[in-house]
Amino acid sequence: MYAVIGAGPMGLATARNLQKQNLPFVGYELHDDVGGLWDIDNPHSTMYESAHLISSKRMTEFREFPMDDRVATYPHHREMKRYFHDYADHFDLRRHYRFGARVTALTPAPDGGWELTAEQNGATDTRHFDAVLIASGTLHTPNRPTLPGDFAGELMHASDYRHADCFRDKRVLIVGCGNSACDMAVDAVHRAARVDLSVRRGYYFLPKFIGGRPADAIGGKLKLPRRLKQWLDARLIRLIVGRPSDYGLPDPDYRMYESHPVVNSLVLHHLGHGDITPRRDIRAVDGHTVTFSDGERADYDLILMATGYKLDYPYIDAAHLNWHGDAPRLYLNLFHPERDDLFMMGMIEATGLGWEGRNEQAELAALYLRRLAEGHPAARNLRRLKRERAGHNLDGGYHYLKLARMAYYVHKDSYRAEVARHVRALRAE
Repeated sequence: MYAVIGAGPMGLATARNLQKQNLPFVGYELHDDVGGLWDIDNPHSTMYESAHLISSKRMTEFREFPMDDRVATYPHHREMKRYFHDYADHFDLRRHYRFGARVTALTPAPDGGWELTAEQNGATDTRHFDAVLIASGTLHTPNRPTLPGDFAGELMHASDYRHADCFRDKRVLIVGCGNSACDMAVDAVHRAARVDLSVRRGYYFLPKFIGGRPADAIGGKLKLPRRLKQWLDARLIRLIVGRPSDYGLPDPDYRMYESHPVVNSLVLHHLGHGDITPRRDIRAVDGHTVTFSDGERADYDLILMATGYKLDYPYIDAAHLNWHGDAPRLYLNLFHPERDDLFMMGMIEATGLGWEGRNEQAELAALYLRRLAEGHPAARNLRRLKRERAGHNLDGGYHYLKLARMAYYVHKDSYRAEVARHVRALRAE
């Protein structure tokens, strides 16, 4: 019997692939239904009311369960919640789950496998599982950097943000320039007395549409050398939207695709119209006054820290995950080098990977479990390889920035090709 922790998109994909391989499993989900963070009504979700997909639906959906044609190209989070509910209904996945169950401990069993302890309805129980597939997500524990001083106003993290009403008539400073930070800055424009955006480094900004088509659906058929693609795409984007410095933001000092891009046209629109004021990194805070690294100062009522999240799996000792630095060191961000009974599902980021790319990862894990039990030679070969290549960087030659959030970033095409190679070998009779 296997355990799946989580019923968000990755947990559902994992459950579906175990189901397809006729492998028995039990799912554990803290909330009372499926959907994970895409369910804003889930008290553990970090979703906010204005959120939409930043990748287009056709580049994101599960291949065996396409999104409705009537759904917008970049669906709202409530459409995504409905999609995952429909997915669970269609494949009859809910019956495998224990909802409202908090996993509190995951420890190795003396004779192999894992002892999983969970709390549900005030009761605690422990069960043994032959293997555990962790799919509880990467966006739960906020990264809260310490401000250089004491702020007298309201301080919040993006994980606490739900609706733009919290900005009403306030002088707002948003710290960070990722996709969520830019969404929230745009939200604040329509409520706040003033909106400033503190940016420490440069970002590439991509429009959601080019010529009426979703930007992520353009190109890809012609495979270009990496350096040529980086140069050509950066040149194209510069022609369409300009340089970040045209809007008062720092230009990136790295090549395109070496960090996660910002997919947001509206933030540049509002910067260009003066609705948002760009600021540099924070140097000091004193009362309501913030001093920036360029010496400029301004007063604020609210500072919103859109500073991302830290990988966190509180129910298991990090040593059991082969943790090194900012993330576990695994093969394909999935396979533990020494254990055949522990899998990290969805601990992966890549531009354009979508849910189908993650579904392929789940297919590989489920196939490996079945074929390993059958003694298949491809499973034995993968067992050897994952020990030798744990932490092997599938970066496709891109020099990703040395940031915590990039510690589990991969090059989409390189990653999917490696996964597909193993899937083909495990499928062979």
